[in-house]
Amino acid sequence: MAYDLTGKVKVVLDPKTFGSGFTVREFVVTVEDGKFPQEIILQCVQEKVGLLDAVQPGQEVTVSFDIRGRESRDGRYFNNLTAWRIQPAGGGKGDERPPVSDADVPADFDEYEDDIPF
Repeated sequence: MAYDLTGKVKVVLDPKTFGSGFTVREFVVTVEDGKFPQEIILQCVQEKVGLLDAVQPGQEVTVSFDIRGRESRDGRYFNNLTAWRIQPAGGGKGDERPPVSDADVPADFDEYEDDIPF
């Protein structure tokens, strides 16, 4: 199940690579929640670590993430918030195109209407 949160990046930590080759990189997002802002730590793993290369402290972002839970060998339980998409706040994906207006259509466009094969 996917979740989203929007807030301001507080810190982006350096990546950690373990002996097994597993790579993780953590970051903290401050989310305004009434009188008490929440500082949420999330992580990116493996190929998603590169998502944080373009993220700067102070930047407003929307993070899509999954909640992962596990039990340790000593019977304790842990949760991780694993991010899989990070976008500038406001939903901009960076690849959206502006809407087309009539001014963008060539004046002789109607001449090509009969060229359509269907």
